[in-house]
Amino acid sequence: MTVKEAVAMRILELCQQRSLAVSGLANLCGVSPSTIYSMLNHKSQNPGVVSLQKLCDGLNITLREFFNSNLFDNLEPEIQ
Repeated sequence: MTVKEAVAMRILELCQQRSLAVSGLANLCGVSPSTIYSMLNHKSQNPGVVSLQKLCDGLNITLREFFNSNLFDNLEPEIQ
């Protein structure tokens, strides 16, 4: 799994845990739904840390909590 895929899966996992649609998450985070959708699909190959921080702020979690998931274990190397 790539980092980008793990980030997208983690966003969806957090939405599911909180019974949030992507549009609801966007409202909580103060970003447009298109920003989140771009993180979930192939438009954004590198979700920025500022965007991730906004998501975390809206979800009331830290970046550490965001990345505290088994999804980020054993990721494919980015340098090949």
